[in-house]
Amino acid sequence: MTPHRIGIIGLGKIAQDQHLPVIKANPNFQLLAVSSTRGLTHEDAQYTFQDYRDLLKLKDVEAVAICTPPQVRHAIAREALLAGKSVLLEKPPAATLSELEDLRLLGEKLGKTVFTTWHAQYNKAVDEAKKALAGWSIKRLQVTWKEDVRHWHPGQQWIWQAGGFGVFDPGINALSIVTRIMPEPVFIKTADLEFPANRDAPIAAALQFQTGHTDGNLQAVFDWRQTGPQTWDIEVETEAGFALKLRHGGSCLEIDGRLVVQEEPAEYQGIYRRFDALLTIGRSEVDDAPFRLVADAFMIGKRVQVDAFED
Repeated sequence: MTPHRIGIIGLGKIAQDQHLPVIKANPNFQLLAVSSTRGLTHEDAQYTFQDYRDLLKLKDVEAVAICTPPQVRHAIAREALLAGKSVLLEKPPAATLSELEDLRLLGEKLGKTVFTTWHAQYNKAVDEAKKALAGWSIKRLQVTWKEDVRHWHPGQQWIWQAGGFGVFDPGINALSIVTRIMPEPVFIKTADLEFPANRDAPIAAALQFQTGHTDGNLQAVFDWRQTGPQTWDIEVETEAGFALKLRHGGSCLEIDGRLVVQEEPAEYQGIYRRFDALLTIGRSEVDDAPFRLVADAFMIGKRVQVDAFED
C-alpha cells in the first residue's frame, strides 16, 4: 500500500520528541512537509514552510498532524479540512469544546478524518486496567499527577496564557486515563485551582469527582511545582475490595500489589497505528470526555491566588 503522505504543523518539543521519530519508523506514513513559524526544518521533510497555509497547498499531502499550542489549533485544523486534508490533533485538541465540535461536524461534512489523540490511553496497562474494572463499583479514586513545569515546558509562555490550560496540559493526560478505565462516567464535583499571581492559567489543581451513584472518595491532585522524581499515578479501589494502581503515566499496572504490566511507553506508536486505520477506512474518532472534565473544572472551579511564578 502507498503510505499516507503527511505534514506536521508546529515543530515544538512534542513534534520533535515523538511525532517525527514515530512517523519515520512507521512504513505506513511518509513525512512530506513541515511548517514552523520559527523556521525550523527537518531532514526527512521534502518541503519546509514558515506559513502553514503554504503547506496546505500541497496536493500530495493527505493529512496533517497539528502540534501547535491549543489556542490556534482550531483555525489551522479548519483550514486544513477545507483544503482537503485529514487532521490529527495533539492534545488538548482545541481551546474550547465548541471549537472541537465544529471540527467534528466539518470533518463529517467533508468526509475527512478528524482524530483526537490522548496519548496516555495508548498503553497496554491502561487497557488491562479498563478490563479489570469493568462492571465493578468504585469506592476510591486517587489521581496524583505532579511534575516540574520548568523541565517539560522550558521557557514556554503559551501554557500560562488564557487558553493554554496551565497544569491541565499534563493533567488532561490523567483525565484521559480516568475516562478510559472507569466503568461509569465521572463528573467534577468541586475544583480548587491555584493561579500564580502573574499568570492566567493554574499551576496546581485539586479536584473532587462523583459518579451517577456515588460521591465518595474520588479525587485528583495536579501540581506543576514538583522537582526531583515525577509522579504520575492513579489508584483505584472497588467496592468488592480489590485495588489497582497505574504508575509512570499509565505504563505500569499493579493489581492487589501484584505487577501485571510493566512496559516502556509506546504511546505515539499506538496513535499512528490508529491514525493509519482511521485514514484507511475513512473514519473520524473524536473523544471529548477528558476535555469536558477540564472545561467543567474551569467552569465551577474556585480560584485561589498563589505566589507569582518565574521561569
